[in-house]
Amino acid sequence: MKNIVVTGGAGFIGSHVIRLFVNNYPEYNIINLDILTYAGNLENLKDIEGKPNYTFIKADICDYDTVADIFSKYKIDGVIHLAAESHVDRSIKDPFSFARTNVMGTLSLLQAAKNYWGGNFEGKLFYHVSTDEVYGSLGDEGFFLETTAYDPHSPYSASKASSDHFVRAFHDTYGLPVVISNCSNNYGSYQFPEKLIPLFINNICNNKALPVYGKGDNVRDWLFVNDHARAIDVIFHKGKLGDTYNIGGFNEWKNIDLIKVLIKTVDKFLGREEGTSEKLITYVTDRAGHDYRYAIDSSKLKNELGWEPSLQFEEGIEKTVKWYLENEDWVKNVTSGEYQKYYQQMYE
Repeated sequence: MKNIVVTGGAGFIGSHVIRLFVNNYPEYNIINLDILTYAGNLENLKDIEGKPNYTFIKADICDYDTVADIFSKYKIDGVIHLAAESHVDRSIKDPFSFARTNVMGTLSLLQAAKNYWGGNFEGKLFYHVSTDEVYGSLGDEGFFLETTAYDPHSPYSASKASSDHFVRAFHDTYGLPVVISNCSNNYGSYQFPEKLIPLFINNICNNKALPVYGKGDNVRDWLFVNDHARAIDVIFHKGKLGDTYNIGGFNEWKNIDLIKVLIKTVDKFLGREEGTSEKLITYVTDRAGHDYRYAIDSSKLKNELGWEPSLQFEEGIEKTVKWYLENEDWVKNVTSGEYQKYYQQMYE
C-alpha cells in the first residue's frame, strides 16, 4: 500500500482531490493534513470520512517536528501539497500570513520529505500545486506557458512563486523527486464563499450587491474543480519528475461577462426573469495590483499526458449554481462560521 499525504485536504480543491483518490485508489492510504483555518471544512468530506483508507490529522504544516513525525509514523511515500493561503485581498491586508504558510510551510514539508526519504527516492513523489498568478499579467494576446518567466504582482502570487522556487531548488540540490502544476481559477462545489462565484451566487439569491472591481474588464481562465482534480491525478501518476504542467480550462471570460452569465443562471433557477438581478451590479475601486488577464496554454498536459477539460463553462456553471442552491445548509454553516466552532472543538 502507498501512503500519501494530501495537505489542505479539507479545503476547496483539496477535498475534491481527497475524494477522488480515496474512492478510486483503495490500495492507497490517504492522509488528510489540514490545520482547519477558516477555509478548511471537514463537512466537505462527510461522504468519505468513514472509509478505511482515509485518515484526518489536524496539524500545521509550518510545525516541522509534527510534520516530520507524520512522515515517520505513516511511512509517507507521496505528497500532494495543496495547503495554502489563497485569497488575494487577504494577502494585501496580511502578507505575513501568506509568507508563513505558503513559503515556510512548503519548506517544512520539503525538508521533512528529504530527511525521511533519506536519498532513497524510488517510488516517492512530492507534488506541489501552484497557481498561474506567479506568471503575472498578460495583455490582450498570448498565453502562459510552462516556460513563462515569473512576474508576481501580489503578496499571494509572490508567496506562491517563492514556494515554487523552493520545490525546484530541492529537486536540483538534493534530487528530491518533484512535479509542479500551475492552475487557473477554479470553480465548483464546496468553494468558500469569499471567492467570486460562490459569493455572487449567494448575493444574487439574497438580493445583495455584486461588487465589481474597476470596469469588470479583467480576464480570467476558469477551470472546473473536478477537472482540476482529474489533472492532479494524471500528473501524480504520469508526470515527468522535475517538470511543470499548466492546467487551464480553455475558458477565458471577462469578469463582467462571467457575472452576467451567473446572474442569468441563478435567476433562471430561482424562477426570476433572466437578467433581472443585473441591477445588483455595483462597480467599486479596482483592486491594488490587479492583473489584467490570465490565460493558460495546457497543450503540454494534453499532448504528453492526455488530459483535457470535460465541461464547457456554461455547463459547469449550471452544475455549480445547482449545487449551491441545493446545499443551503452548507452555505449557511460556512457563512455563519458554525462549521468552524464544531470542528475546532472536535479536534482541540
